[in-house]
Amino acid sequence: MTTSIKKLRGSLWDQPMLAVAQNHLIRYPTPSNLNGNYNWGVLAGLCLVLQIRTGIFLAMHYTAHVDLAFHSVQHLMRDVPNGWLLRYLHANGASLFFIVVYMHLFRGLYYTSYAQPREFVWLVGVVILLIMILTAFIGYVLPWGQMSLWGRTVITSLASALPVVGTSIVGWLWGGFCVDNPTLNRFYSLHYLFPFLLAALSLVHLAALHQYGSTNPLGINAQTDLVDFYPYFYTKDLVAALVLSLGAAYLVNFNPELLGHPDNNIPANPYSTPAHIVPEWYFLWVYAILRSIPNKLAGVAAIGLVFAALAALPYLHKPNCRGPSFRRLHQALVWALIGDFMLLTYLGHQPVEPPFVLLGQLATVCFFGLLAALCVAAWADHYLANLTLKSTTKTSKLSAING
Repeated sequence: MTTSIKKLRGSLWDQPMLAVAQNHLIRYPTPSNLNGNYNWGVLAGLCLVLQIRTGIFLAMHYTAHVDLAFHSVQHLMRDVPNGWLLRYLHANGASLFFIVVYMHLFRGLYYTSYAQPREFVWLVGVVILLIMILTAFIGYVLPWGQMSLWGRTVITSLASALPVVGTSIVGWLWGGFCVDNPTLNRFYSLHYLFPFLLAALSLVHLAALHQYGSTNPLGINAQTDLVDFYPYFYTKDLVAALVLSLGAAYLVNFNPELLGHPDNNIPANPYSTPAHIVPEWYFLWVYAILRSIPNKLAGVAAIGLVFAALAALPYLHKPNCRGPSFRRLHQALVWALIGDFMLLTYLGHQPVEPPFVLLGQLATVCFFGLLAALCVAAWADHYLANLTLKSTTKTSKLSAING
C-alpha cells in the first residue's frame, strides 16, 4: 500500500505543471547561509495577495462618484458585516507592503544582489516599485476625504511642469478643468487594474531570480553549499510571516488610524484647503525632495533621476569584482542612504517653515550625493578589479616565460 502511494505521488509530481512547482517551490536549490534579511521577498508576495483579495471585496461596496464615494466607505465601515476589518486590512496592508518592499530594496542594495548576471531581476524590481507607488497614490484618492482630494490635486498638477505636453497630460488625468468625477472614475479603474499587473511582474521577477539562483550574504558563488528550499527556508519564512501578521493584527485591532491622516476622515471639500497637505507616509521621502527643489520641472526630473540611478547600478557593479575595502565602503554608503531616507520621510511630514526647509534641502543634496557615491564606488571597484586582474595575468605570463 505504501509503495503504491509513493508511486502515485511520484507520477503526480512528474506532471509538467506540478514538476515546475516542485522545482521552484520545493526543491529549489538555495544557499544554506541565507539570513532573515532574505525573507522580505516572500513577505512582499504575501502582502500583495492580501491587498488583491481585500481590494476585490472592497470594490463590491465602493461607489466611484464624488457625491457618494466618501459615504460608500462609511457605509462599508459601519453597516457591512466585518467591513471595517476589510477596509483597515487594506489600508494598513498598504503600509506594511511598503515597509516590506523598502526593506527588500535596501537589503538588495546592502548585499549588492543586483550585480550581473541578475540585473534583470533588479530592473523588474525597480519597475515594480514605480507601479506600486502609482497604485498606492491612486488608491489613497478613492476614499475622497480632504487629504485625498488635495493630495491628488497637488501631485497630478506636477505633470504640468513637463514642456509642451504637460498641460494636456493634466487635462487627460483630470478629465476636465479640475479634479472631479471623471478623475475619480479613471483612478478607480487604474487602481483595480495595476495590482494584477504587479502580480504578473512579480512572477517575472521570481522567474528571473530562479534563472541564476539566489545570492547570499557573503556575495560569493555558493553553488557547492545548497539545500532544498523546503523545508529549511519555509520555516524561516513562516516565522517572518507570523511576526508580520502580529504587526498587522495590532494595527488593525488597536490602532487602525496610526499610519493614516485624520483629515481624510473629513469629506472632500474643494472650497476648503487643508492647512498642511501631506501624502501617505510611504511617499514622504519623495514629497520632501519635491518640496526642496524650487523649480517644479527640476523636482520631477530629480525623482526620475533616483530611479534611473537605481536602474544603472547593475551595469556599474560587475560580479566577482567586490574587494573587501570597497565592500565595506559600499555598505557604509548604504547605511548612510538609509539614514537619509528616514530623515527625508520625517521632513516630508513637517510644515514648510524654518528649519525644515533648509534641512530638507540638505538631506536632498545628501541623498543624491550618496546615490552618486554608490555609482562611483561600484564603477571604481570594477575598474580597479580589472587592473588587478590584468596585472596578475601579466605577471603569470612573465613567470611562465621565465620559468
